[in-house]
Amino acid sequence: MTGTLAPLQRDNEIDLGELLGTLRDHKWFIVRITALFIVLGIIYAITATPVYQATSTAQVEQKVPDLPGLSALSQTLGASDPEASTQSALITSRMVVGAVVDKLKLTIESSPERFPVFGNFIAHLYASHNRGQLAAPWFGMIGYDWGGAKLDIFQLDVPDGLLDKPLTLIAGEHGGYVLVDDDDNILVTGKAGESASGHGVTMQVQALTANPGTRFRVVRHRRLTVTNQLRKAIKVNEQAKDSGILDMTYDNTNPVLAAAVLGDVGELYVRQDVERNSAEAANSLQFVREQLPKVRSQLEQATAALNAYQLKAHSVDISMQTQALLNQEVAIQTNIQQLRLQQADMQRQYTPAHPAYKALMQQIGQLEAKKGAIDKQVGNLPNTQQELLKLTRDVQVSNDTYTGLLNQAQQLDIARAGTVGNVRIIDKAAVDITQPIWPKKTIVVLGSAFLGGFVALLCVFIRQALNRGIEDPAVIENLGLPVYASIPVSLREQALHDKRIRGYGKQRLLVMDAPADMATEALRSLRTSLHFARLEAKNNVLMITGSSPDVGKTFVSANLATLVAQGSQRVLLIDGDMRMGTLHKIMGCPAETGLSELIAGQADLDAVVRPIASSGNLHFISRGKIPPNPSELLMNSRFSTLIDHVRKAFDLVIIDTPPILAVTDAAIIGHHVGTALMVVRFGLNQAREIALARQRFEQNNIPLRGAIFNAVEKRSSGYYSYAYYGVGKDTG
Repeated sequence: MTGTLAPLQRDNEIDLGELLGTLRDHKWFIVRITALFIVLGIIYAITATPVYQATSTAQVEQKVPDLPGLSALSQTLGASDPEASTQSALITSRMVVGAVVDKLKLTIESSPERFPVFGNFIAHLYASHNRGQLAAPWFGMIGYDWGGAKLDIFQLDVPDGLLDKPLTLIAGEHGGYVLVDDDDNILVTGKAGESASGHGVTMQVQALTANPGTRFRVVRHRRLTVTNQLRKAIKVNEQAKDSGILDMTYDNTNPVLAAAVLGDVGELYVRQDVERNSAEAANSLQFVREQLPKVRSQLEQATAALNAYQLKAHSVDISMQTQALLNQEVAIQTNIQQLRLQQADMQRQYTPAHPAYKALMQQIGQLEAKKGAIDKQVGNLPNTQQELLKLTRDVQVSNDTYTGLLNQAQQLDIARAGTVGNVRIIDKAAVDITQPIWPKKTIVVLGSAFLGGFVALLCVFIRQALNRGIEDPAVIENLGLPVYASIPVSLREQALHDKRIRGYGKQRLLVMDAPADMATEALRSLRTSLHFARLEAKNNVLMITGSSPDVGKTFVSANLATLVAQGSQRVLLIDGDMRMGTLHKIMGCPAETGLSELIAGQADLDAVVRPIASSGNLHFISRGKIPPNPSELLMNSRFSTLIDHVRKAFDLVIIDTPPILAVTDAAIIGHHVGTALMVVRFGLNQAREIALARQRFEQNNIPLRGAIFNAVEKRSSGYYSYAYYGVGKDTG
């Protein structure tokens, strides 16, 4: 046993059976945490401020071009106009949303202060059953709103330093109020319905309904901040691709405000869309009217030139061949002239790289090529016919262009006067106040249950990963220490321990209080094992120690001593922990006049040995008063003399010692004992700690016989103590 120990090897593979066993072992912990989260979820679902959703639907129609020929041009391009996606972005533009912010005064935020956690629920519950009424303060807490308080601010202008900073308005008598800052400095004192100014703040409260002393939180936000927040809050989605049907939604805790915001957004956008289209028609009309005098002048000049040439050449007729060429050239030239006008108008809207502009220039180029081919044919005609054709063409082209511009001017004038937008509201903004979108009670409760279960599992696995305490007696045996007994955890012993903490006036031993307890049966098994182990020991002195505090060595020592004494053996139990010993509480004796006084020579053996009334064969020596030098006392020769005397006077001497890794007391006592056992607590002591404690004993030449596995809990992985069978019911 004294050889070098091989390090334990851990299996890195996941054991599914062990994993499921861990979950079964902690099932009640998981259930409690999950139940707690469910309760919290139910409370939240009941008390949370409901959020309502305003909905509206708009239809976007394809825009009709203003100038003739542009529609046909778009069709020849085969291009689809992403009108709906463009309009959805324009609906939430700062131009539209900013106007809504100004109209509804959304830069001014005000809300009454309410009792934490449950205040909103109480106020909403009162308001739903007592509309238009004001709740009286609860328990004299006048600073909170308990339902019915309202504040409507018409104007609030503050210096830049107070923008986005919360201010406090305190309601007074008869509509009066006081506005203070964070430091309770008075900024404005005023009355509802009247404008008030002070310290750079101008404020006008339109309506105030509140108990005197009620406090309101007031904030004046920056316009751009509120506009950007509202743009993000308004959702615009197209029902289907290229459908042109837009669904708009906006969520808010105030259903009236939600409907007002979304309704004004739709109304303002439709209005500006109409104004924009009307402005485009007006611009096109202005352009056409600017071209009319120029084209009319060209027509007059061309007519005069034709008349002058006819008088000069004494010719007014043209041949049939020339007439055919004239008709073709007039048609081409008229189209070119129309497209040139379109080009001039498009230059104000598009860049030369735009596909529509490029297509227009391509069409003009094709017509110019046709015109060039006809010009070649005209060059083969007689000079007189060529000149007549040219002058007649100029007259007809100018006349057709002028007539077309007149017609277009009339159409644009009508369009400007009766312009309608390409966006219309199909469904106006509305809110279903009976169905808030949040909280959805079922989702909240189910989500809370899922979150609670997840948190519980996470805690279990983290605790399992961090707590590397020994949970299998095989681990102790692999360290070279035989396990003499595995003592299961006892609920009755835990109850007795709680009673012992409150005093030592009454003896509280598990083996006496619950003789049928499984832990008592395990201690009986330990008594049997020790009977044979002591046959090889050098004396009848048994030391019970541990590697660390709180492993249960005192519990094992006291109950083992009682069981051995019940077997008609004279037993002496010594509390060797003169630092923090608590054996006297279990045995129901005072701590004074004990081992420390005996070793120090302040008391004799007969004075410190106390017989235990419940067992005639059991005697007890308490720790005594806590000395300043316990280790030096144990090294005194009086302690060796004491051990030599008592081991002859008693059949068994059991010494409860301090932890071996904490102090050297156990190592000093160990040189006087014949058998040493170390208590290992289930889930507390680590394998490295036990190995270090054993090494400490070996360094001091103290043979460690084995270990006692204490407080073993039932595990689903298959071991529980050593599979004790209950022989009766716990009487505790």
